[in-house]
Formats: sequence, C-alpha cells, structure tokens
Amino acid sequence: MGEELRLTGQTLKILRPFLDNLRAEIAGVEVMRASGLASGTAYPIMLRLERHGLLTSRWEEGDPAEMKRPRRRYYAITPRGAAIARGALDELAMPQGVLPEAI
Repeated sequence: MGEELRLTGQTLKILRPFLDNLRAEIAGVEVMRASGLASGTAYPIMLRLERHGLLTSRWEEGDPAEMKRPRRRYYAITPRGAAIARGALDELAMPQGVLPEAI
C-alpha cells in the first residue's frame, strides 16, 4: 500500500453518501454530485479509498453504443470502510474536551 490513509474533510464528503445505505452501489458521478466535489478531486479520492479497502468498485455491464452513454463505475463501501467513516464522523461531531464515556 505504501501511502498513509488520511481522512480529510473531502474524503469524508466522499464516504458520507455510502453511510446512508450501506448496501447501495453508487455511480461515481452520483458520489461526485452528493459530495459537491469536482471529478478531478472525487475520483482520485475514491481510487485511494479503494486501494485502502474502504470502497470496492465495478464497471457497469453493457455496450456504451447501445446505452448511448459511457459505462459507469459503481462504488460500494466495505464493512471496514463503514466502521472507519463512522468513527471519523463521530469524532468530528464530539464536543472538544469531552470523553466518549462521559456522554
């Protein structure tokens, strides 16, 4: 793997739509729209998340000529990805200086 996984604000914007429906496959373009990030930002983040095992992806089946559009790449969150994303979002939501057991 080599590179360290950093959960930046942009990365969490990518992960958030998957937490609404853990079993959903979401097209990359829809992740982009939901996150509000441009393709040049969103797709490299999704690739990095896939390399770290937080997302999986697959290409849509079908002939682009018959569909009259390019094939889409669908992404899904892994159980590990959901746990890491929830933990990071929970940590952000926690008031500073308050320990989890005190809540």
